[in-house]
Amino acid sequence: MPTVFPAPQPAILPISDSKLGFPVRRVYCVGRNYAAHAVEMGHDPDKEPPFFFQKNPDDLDPSGTFPYPPLSQDVHHEVELAVMLKSGNANIKAENALQHVYGYAVALDMTRRDLQGAAKKAGRPWEAGKAFERSAPVGRIVPAADCGFLSDGKISLTVNGDIRQDGDLNQLIWKVPEIIAKLSELFQLGAGDVILTGTPAGVGPVSKGDVLLATIEGLPELRVAVG
Repeated sequence: MPTVFPAPQPAILPISDSKLGFPVRRVYCVGRNYAAHAVEMGHDPDKEPPFFFQKNPDDLDPSGTFPYPPLSQDVHHEVELAVMLKSGNANIKAENALQHVYGYAVALDMTRRDLQGAAKKAGRPWEAGKAFERSAPVGRIVPAADCGFLSDGKISLTVNGDIRQDGDLNQLIWKVPEIIAKLSELFQLGAGDVILTGTPAGVGPVSKGDVLLATIEGLPELRVAVG
């Protein structure tokens, strides 16, 4: 159907050792999915079921730069494993969930913590704190066919060479198959969906001029300059 103005182009992410790109459909994020981070944020990880929020597809940014956003004085880094889906459905069983995974990448869930905190206090949605432009720097995708299905491995982040976050994927409260299964109870998942699976403890503020290095064992590192 003709459109009244040119249709926006989809967000397309780079894939390691490939000329093809990964087109993004939706972006889901899992909140407080590492026990130490849940405690860090003032919650009990043993009593909370998983909960989800969303970013916009074009928030995913492979450029390696992060412009410090407006209207915030307290922007935090959160290193996360990103899971890319090649297919989906509703009500996927956990034991079948990995057949829908295309691959993985290192990502950051950058957060305007002051705006998120104000929204929490008022009982309002988090979009202002989470879904702003270029709020999800992301590295190159590695297909699961090349790296296997990731269930453990070191995940870390440094700021200007100083370690800030240091954990292991095996510390996820809700594992990747369980995340996919739970999400599919709420949404019809599909090819192009991206899931950010949560962050380990150690989240903290960034400043203009900082250089962030996010790593997950087995995946290309993600280096991001804060501008």
